[in-house]
Amino acid sequence: MPPAPKTRERIVQASLQLFNAQGERSVTTNHIAAHLQISPGNLYYHFRNKQAIIAELFAEYESRVDVFLRRPERALTVDDKTFYLEAALAAMWHYRFLHRDLEHLLETDAALAERYRQFAQRCLTHVQAIYAGFVEAGILRMTPAQVEALSLNAWIMMTSWVRFLCTVRGASAELDEDLMRRGIYQVLALEGGYLTPAAQGALDRLYDRLFVPLGRVLGQE
Repeated sequence: MPPAPKTRERIVQASLQLFNAQGERSVTTNHIAAHLQISPGNLYYHFRNKQAIIAELFAEYESRVDVFLRRPERALTVDDKTFYLEAALAAMWHYRFLHRDLEHLLETDAALAERYRQFAQRCLTHVQAIYAGFVEAGILRMTPAQVEALSLNAWIMMTSWVRFLCTVRGASAELDEDLMRRGIYQVLALEGGYLTPAAQGALDRLYDRLFVPLGRVLGQE
């Protein structure tokens, strides 16, 4: 059997679970300690406050995105588009509280806000390089200015999707992977006018796989 996770790791895992389920603002360090059946003092031995736990979770998220959001040193294919979208979906889902509570988190932690700004700038640089790679591969037909605009629009869509769901479904509504998948579909839809005929068939199949009806998104089904 694998060794049991250490207390610090258990605190991080439990915090992520509670933040995702209840929202970061609804969870205190006492809630986390009670969930783990440890004393608050034991928790504070590892993390001085809740912001320190959030910083640790953001570091995990940042590292995960940095690993996959890279343009490979070869020609890109439609399969790469699937990879990027699915990797983004998985990261969004696993750390969904960060997207749902992002504005509040950055307002209350100046260090995290600065770190997030650097992360966002880095991501936008990589996204532009990836889209440029799809242009070079003949999958998209775009000018450099259109690549820049699409990169920014895709970033805005990805980072605001969870908050949009909370506004239309209610802040306490449960989110699931279907709802997150529609967010990825929306990003893909931004690219529709730039697809080359050679890539259309493969992208249509990806559209079909990611589509979730709007009524489901709005909580009408």
